[in-house]
Order: sequence, then C-alpha cells, then structure tokens
Amino acid sequence: MRIITGLLIIILIQSVIAFSQSTKTGSEVDYIIFLHNRFIEENDLSIEHPEYGKAEYHEILNEFRKEGFIVISEIRPANTDWKKYSVKTIAQVDSLLKLGIRPDHITVIGLSKGGYIAQYVSTFLANPDVNYVFIGCYQDADLTDAPEINFCGNILSIYEKSDFYGVSAVRRVETSKLKVTRFKEIELHTNLKHGFLYKPLPEWIEPCKKWARRIYDFR
Repeated sequence: MRIITGLLIIILIQSVIAFSQSTKTGSEVDYIIFLHNRFIEENDLSIEHPEYGKAEYHEILNEFRKEGFIVISEIRPANTDWKKYSVKTIAQVDSLLKLGIRPDHITVIGLSKGGYIAQYVSTFLANPDVNYVFIGCYQDADLTDAPEINFCGNILSIYEKSDFYGVSAVRRVETSKLKVTRFKEIELHTNLKHGFLYKPLPEWIEPCKKWARRIYDFR
C-alpha cells in the first residue's frame, strides 16, 4: 500500500518508541521525520526523472536508519496540500513530544516541496528547540509569495549553487518573527542542479546526521 494513513503513522510512532526505549535510554534515541520531494508524489519510484534519474527514496532513508536514527516517513499522495500536510506532520512531532521525547532529539528534514512543508511545520509548531533541515527549498520570491512562513527552531539550510533553488535563506531568517535558536547554511557545488537531492550524497546526508545528533558547530 503506497500511502500510510495518519492513524497508522501515529501507531507506528508509538511502536518504534516502545521498541527504542526497550533497547536504549531516551537520551540516546534520535528521531528523523523525512519529507521527500514533489517528483515522488507524482511518480512511482520505478520511474526515473528524465534529467536527474531515479529518486532514491528508500536508499536515503536507509542512510539514516543504518546510523541508528528512528526514521518516520511516508510517500505522500499526488498534489498534496503543503499547509494541510504540515498539520499532519506537526501531529507526528506532538506525538513524540507527548511521549517524552526531547524536542532537540527530533529533526524534520525536507527536500524541495518537502522542505517547504517542513518550513510550515517550523512556523506553525513554533517550538524553538526542534531541529530542521531545509534542502533545496528557498527563493527570495518566497518572502512575498509565502510571507506567512517564519523560521523557528534549530535551522540548517542546504542548497546547491547550480540549482534553481540555489539561494541563501538568510533573508528569511532576518525577516522571521519567531525564535531561530540556531542557523547554519551550507552551499554545495556538485553541479547536479536539483538532482543533487535525488540521491543520498554524503555532501548533504552527513550534515543532516550531525544536525540531528545536535552537533551544531561542525564545519
């Protein structure tokens, strides 16, 4: 079944927490909520993008899982509403918080459209201690096209210089009305355009892992 319902996601969260707490202490467990790009919404995983190739969704998730992260993710239905899905994601974060998971042990990672959803999660959740990684998902036009977005939390922004979305998000940080506890930004030079986020490249995967482990001062 391609789409996991909201209720099943909540049950899954409770199950993975119960398992992880039986094997590790709460302070040792780190959670990633992963939000994929738009192409995966619109195409089966067997279909390759004509320019960027295969969207390696499961390979990306496995990169985090093999490092011990508890990963929560699903493939969204086509034409998912950004704001509505952010509410669903906030419910997932709230479920973790209510079960005693510390907010800085929760990282929301979003790629492209998933990154915009993550930005809305940051805005509406308004918890300054949750971690976020926004990847390939900002343009200066967003300041006027989506003025309701306000960054909040520990924010890592990653963009590829050759990408259409290869723009620094500093201006969004400067205009945000909520508390940005930490902000770090990485400019990549893979020359892969938007295709850089289709594969689990160490250039962006490794910074995500560090951020999710609360290693905020890496170079």
